[in-house]
Amino acid sequence: MGVETLRAERFTVESQEAVYTHAQTGSVTNYLKVERTQKNNIRTAQEMVEFAAKYQGRFMVNEKGSAAVKIPTHSIFDAEGGVVPRVLLVRPQKETRVIVEQLNSSTWRQISADTFAAAWSTEVDTLPKFTTDYLHLVTGILLPIWKILPQQNSRVFRLQTSDGQKILGRVVNAHDIQTVREQLRLRNQVLSPEELVSLVLNERYTQQLPGGVTLRRSYIAAEPRIELVNAISLAERLLAVGCFTEIINWQKRLFIPVSDKAPAILAAVIEILG
Repeated sequence: MGVETLRAERFTVESQEAVYTHAQTGSVTNYLKVERTQKNNIRTAQEMVEFAAKYQGRFMVNEKGSAAVKIPTHSIFDAEGGVVPRVLLVRPQKETRVIVEQLNSSTWRQISADTFAAAWSTEVDTLPKFTTDYLHLVTGILLPIWKILPQQNSRVFRLQTSDGQKILGRVVNAHDIQTVREQLRLRNQVLSPEELVSLVLNERYTQQLPGGVTLRRSYIAAEPRIELVNAISLAERLLAVGCFTEIINWQKRLFIPVSDKAPAILAAVIEILG
């Protein structure tokens, strides 16, 4: 496909470290962490009403007042070969495929178009106009270390930062960040809590934290959660910094609230875990 150009409202290099120097030429390979700011493309209530009419959609709202359009999607098969029907919930900033049985037992309910339009507009008005996330890139001389980089999605991208710096390199996908960092001997550099929250929620990224605790995304009643697995023994201390527990299928599980406070809570959790 050749070199592709990444576009956003703003790119800012947050950190840069030399990870390899070619002995004969002195050329350097750098590992960059780039902050990316993008404008959120959020559809209006009227656009969603038209979308529902086009794709056999139904208007939904949950107990929190969140609005969605439910449309048909492909089914999956269970372990015994049975068909498991699913639907697609289209929300202001995300889409989620949900098993019909789980949706029926959740707090989502069908509503009229007028009620949906009011709920959707109210939710959209509270959403941020821009989203900030991070890109991890390997730039500079790449051929000598190409074999230690992931062989999937080995495309090369270009971008230009807000201060005019032009960058050309390989983007490291979320699932490969941990491996690449270790291969480049960056294992002692910890991802920021803000980045971890974003990766877990949006990229299904899983992070091993100290003490054998796993940070991951889980879905409960069709809603994404930030879960701390194997941390229940520290529940009392973690509850004190903002985490919460919930009993699901007779098992107590520990979560970090999905909110703008999540990075601060995660930072406190990491400090407790040591």
